[in-house]
Amino acid sequence: MAELASSTSIVDRMVRAARLDVQLYEEVEADINATNQALLVVVIVALATGIGQAVSASMDATATRGVVGPIVGGLLNALVGWAVWSYVIYYVGTRFMGGTATYGELLRTLGFAQTPNILHIFNFIPVLGGLLSLVAFVWFIVAGFIAARQALDVDNAKTFWTIVLGAVALIVVFAVVGLVVALIFGAGVYVGRLL
Repeated sequence: MAELASSTSIVDRMVRAARLDVQLYEEVEADINATNQALLVVVIVALATGIGQAVSASMDATATRGVVGPIVGGLLNALVGWAVWSYVIYYVGTRFMGGTATYGELLRTLGFAQTPNILHIFNFIPVLGGLLSLVAFVWFIVAGFIAARQALDVDNAKTFWTIVLGAVALIVVFAVVGLVVALIFGAGVYVGRLL
């Protein structure tokens, strides 16, 4: 019984996610109670990344931003990014690739897939920080691939195309939103100059 409790602890699950344990992704896909843990993983990773950026910024004599901004901004960005990316993968995977997942299953698996990004806490270390960030990025991509594949219950090719189409869709959405925001605020600045 103690082993069961241990196997569902967030630390154990994060270690297994980092080890790319396929069974972990199956486990959290099926465990609706793991959604809060996946959220906590995203928060932990975002805070680690924010701390790494804040320490790096504080070491830069020319930096003008504070310590709180990178942490709060990173946290908000991580949470929104996790929710949107999970939905995009859910939508593309179930609508076009024949996947059989729920949005919650993608939230859980893709949340745990972010575990390798905890290495971003070392961003402030010259040279090593950059190398660790690159390792974390590649590791995260592999973990995300496994997470999406296991949640959607599709083969590698369909997982690949789900991620590619999802990324293209996300880029298009961000481009359109960015253009609209630029037009609105750009027009506001222009009108403000006229007045």
